[in-house]
This record gives sequence, C-alpha cells and structure tokens, in this order.
Amino acid sequence: MVSVADLKPGQKGIVKDFNDEYISLKLLEMGVLPGTEIEMKFAAPLGDPICIRVTGYDLSLRLEEARTISLSEA
Repeated sequence: MVSVADLKPGQKGIVKDFNDEYISLKLLEMGVLPGTEIEMKFAAPLGDPICIRVTGYDLSLRLEEARTISLSEA
C-alpha cells in the first residue's frame, strides 16, 4: 500500500482510502476526499511536516497524518 508519506516531491497520487477514522474526518473536512488527486510539493528540512497540493491549495501534514492516506497511481 502506498501512502502520501511515500511520495517524493513532484509525485502524484489519487486518494483511495483512509486507515484512521479520527484523522480521516479531519482530512475530509480539509478537502482530502477519495478520488482527489494529491501532489507532493516538498518536505521540511528534517522531513516532517510535508506540504501537499490538494484541490487547488497547499496543505501541510505531519508524516503520521500522511501515512493514513492510501493512494492509487495518478
């Protein structure tokens, strides 16, 4: 299973599913919906947090949160 945390800068994926109910509610409210394309923009100098582009805006996520988003290939 590939998650958002596995993406390298510039790579894209399609949101497939979530594996944490609590965090998924937060992500759904921010527009991270199944079927939405996500692009990894960059990571902080120490690797955490990361910045992704979703539905036209940049969103910062901790790696712990990013690991809960399962992806299929874009």
